[in-house]
Amino acid sequence: MSDPYFQQLFADRIGGANYGKDGALYKFEKIKRAKRKALAEHPERTLLDFGIGENDEMAPEVVRKVMAEEINKPENRGYADNGILEFKEAAARFMQREFGVTLNPATEINHDIGSKPVYAKLPGCFINPGDVTLMTVPGYPVAGNFTKFYGGTVHNLPLLKENDFLPDLDSIPGDVLERAKLIVLNFPNSPTGKTATTEFYEKAIEFAKKNEIVVVQDAAHAMLSFDQEPTSFLAVPGAKDVGVEVHSMSKGFDMIGWRIGWVCGNERIVSAFADFKDNGDSGQFMAIQKAAAAGLDDASIPKEIRTKYRRRMEKLVATLTECGFDCQMPGGTYFLYTPAPKAFEGGPEFKSAEEVSQFLITDHSICTVPWDDAGSFLRFSVTYVAADEAAEDDLMAETAARLTELSPVF
Repeated sequence: MSDPYFQQLFADRIGGANYGKDGALYKFEKIKRAKRKALAEHPERTLLDFGIGENDEMAPEVVRKVMAEEINKPENRGYADNGILEFKEAAARFMQREFGVTLNPATEINHDIGSKPVYAKLPGCFINPGDVTLMTVPGYPVAGNFTKFYGGTVHNLPLLKENDFLPDLDSIPGDVLERAKLIVLNFPNSPTGKTATTEFYEKAIEFAKKNEIVVVQDAAHAMLSFDQEPTSFLAVPGAKDVGVEVHSMSKGFDMIGWRIGWVCGNERIVSAFADFKDNGDSGQFMAIQKAAAAGLDDASIPKEIRTKYRRRMEKLVATLTECGFDCQMPGGTYFLYTPAPKAFEGGPEFKSAEEVSQFLITDHSICTVPWDDAGSFLRFSVTYVAADEAAEDDLMAETAARLTELSPVF
């Protein structure tokens, strides 16, 4: 079949005339396909799913109750545009209660349809062709992808074990710093689980001021902090002068799929984001914003979710350690980041974490996420479905049985 006339019209940013022809698969699409294959070929074998990572419970009852009430109110039927004050005020109360951060809800907070779109839009506020965004790797690539879409480039800061999984800000070449406009941080970090100290944030603020760079702190896992109380970049003096923090209702409030989050911090940056956003969407459904506000006002919700995932993480670390893996409790997130085996005794050898991950899902129905950006690591998520603690223990026992039999070699 010949190409349609518009094959030559696709923009270079998505591959130009070669769009759709390279056959490359997104990491998570590979995992989804391998899961389907494993389930089809081995229906007798339970799939142990430590993969992509989405909260395994429905949104809390208080959130669903408010949603049920608000969905039938005619005043919620219209466009929300840049958000309703009720949600912004709830976000401000949350930031004050949890982190001691005082924000003006009208000028220093703006909602978005989940946090992912924020990382697509903020580069649009700053990046011109030739500009640079500093991105930590491994990490969430959206801000970097959109930087490239706008004609900018990305300078990667590898998160290495020898640097305690912190970006080395002193390693950035001078010519890169001259063109850099954004640095995207993420704490607690996905996938490494590293949490940030006040000292690191202070260094990042000093770095941003010295080099005239905007800090974007991804706080999607903010409430899933294990080695310290949940913290905010904005709680550190000077932070609001140099950047913003982005929050999500997904991880800490079991609101995966509801698509609601917010950006907060420097008033001028929030304003630029709001203006850019206003040209691209008409806001999230007001009933969802009001339901999310109810969730934000219930301090027990993130505490209960954090307790559950901490418990599960402790069990997983103990299980994997028993099976010969080199792992410790992460500082936060529901992800465990552990070195990938180089081989299994009497079995295949591996050149990458992706090869290990594909072997585990294909041959043993154990789903993980591979990372080969800064060393070879596997990411295990504790968001597997388990009805109660007994079910968690059963899943850990089955995990131990399969991995102990494999005997990983590092």
